[in-house]
Amino acid sequence: MKKKQVLFVCLGNICRSPSAEAVFTALVEKAGLTDKIECDSAGTAGYHAGEPADARMQRHAIRRGYHLTSRSRKFMASRDFDRFDYIIGMDDQNVWDLKCQARHEHDLKKIYKMTDFATEGDYDSVPDPYYGGEAGFEMVLDILEDACAGLLEQMRRTL
Repeated sequence: MKKKQVLFVCLGNICRSPSAEAVFTALVEKAGLTDKIECDSAGTAGYHAGEPADARMQRHAIRRGYHLTSRSRKFMASRDFDRFDYIIGMDDQNVWDLKCQARHEHDLKKIYKMTDFATEGDYDSVPDPYYGGEAGFEMVLDILEDACAGLLEQMRRTL
């Protein structure tokens, strides 16, 4: 059986999407589903291609037991729409950018917003913590832990 593929997308792929990748990977491992699900992350812009995750985001993630090991890369519509089953933007702008690159209806059906899977709180997006303070990084992780758990629960129904 082919593994389900999930791609998390934010603007620069150095804060939110690599964190979503790490949180979701940890949940998939804990659930014993690594043989059924795998994930990656990307950015709608290539500003930081090849760079590791933001050091501040890494520090906050490590405190919760997550290791952000991926390297930033730009979303590649021609490749990523074909490879991934779920393409998940962190905010409305990311989702819009992804939809603008969709080639057809089949691509559009793969696009979601991260908070579509949240079960707690009243968040309409995962805010970009890049220009904010420490609390912003913690809020991102809070939202991602909730939304990634919701995503995994939804995916379990289709495995």
